[in-house]
Amino acid sequence: MRWLACLAALMLAAPAAAQDSEVLIIAHRGASGDLPEHTLAAYEKAIDDGADYIEMDLVATKDGVLVARHENEIGGTTDIDQRPAFASRLTTRAIDGVELTGWFTEDLTLAELKSLRAKERLPELRPASAAHDGEFEVPTFAEVLALVKRKEAETGRAIGIYPEIKHPTYFADIGFDLAAMLLADLDKAGMRAGVDPVFIQCFEVTPLVRLDQLTEFPLIQLVAPISGPPDIPGRTYAEMLDADGLAMIATYADGIGPALTQVLNADGSPSGLVAAAHQAGLAVHPWTMRRENAFLPPALQIGDDPAGEGDVAQLWSLLVASGIDGLFTDNAGVAVRLRSAN
Repeated sequence: MRWLACLAALMLAAPAAAQDSEVLIIAHRGASGDLPEHTLAAYEKAIDDGADYIEMDLVATKDGVLVARHENEIGGTTDIDQRPAFASRLTTRAIDGVELTGWFTEDLTLAELKSLRAKERLPELRPASAAHDGEFEVPTFAEVLALVKRKEAETGRAIGIYPEIKHPTYFADIGFDLAAMLLADLDKAGMRAGVDPVFIQCFEVTPLVRLDQLTEFPLIQLVAPISGPPDIPGRTYAEMLDADGLAMIATYADGIGPALTQVLNADGSPSGLVAAAHQAGLAVHPWTMRRENAFLPPALQIGDDPAGEGDVAQLWSLLVASGIDGLFTDNAGVAVRLRSAN
């Protein structure tokens, strides 16, 4: 129970109340703990739940349209495996050095993709969401932006977007410039740097360096506990997070997006990454807070059911005490309530 002991010490040393209101709540793929991810319904629910930003992963269709999907392989997030008309599209591809067998957005036109329906990616953990399988289309990025504009008009508040370009080097090799496509869609929607709240994120480095020359929208370098950026062989994310690495990131990006386990030690104490990033002038938006026991450390799990709801409030407090600036979460409504309660 070292997590709980650490929490008590942290709360005594640095009350979270003054910090909670400053933490941006980023709805990871929409309200993806409640509805199938990357659907207009999930994004709208996240907005209605009070999220500051909604996050979407972007990939390209065969005819060059950006759509919101977790990956370009869509066997796990659509019903394409149940559609005989697409059986011949099953194939194997190497994506960032990893072989995947499935169906890929770059092999389908937008019209073909629109004939499919989204499904819950984690049905065993989220049966309530899986009950909505088959109800929703795969949205284009332009449709998500239109939803945001409509909700802003309805609510009178600014709603941020937080797009991630997925596998941009892979897509460039097959003829799609995701960075340029992203900026074009933002421009068509009338979104302007310094006016509209937008963060652009990527696990690769080169596209962000290029975007730094093309746009004033703030950029976020995503990092992970293992491996490294696919576009820079031999470079690890760990190397990018030492003092020199953070200083280098600060030359082209405005923040980092690490995993929760990179922000907190195993006992729940701050790892030091947030402080180091702040020293380099970088914001820190870690991913991803989820309420299910399966995603929580043992000390914060409640009961034995992996799908059961654990003690997310404790995790929120630890993260806020670490000094984070924003937080990706599958449960924006929960995070908004926790922020408002302190």
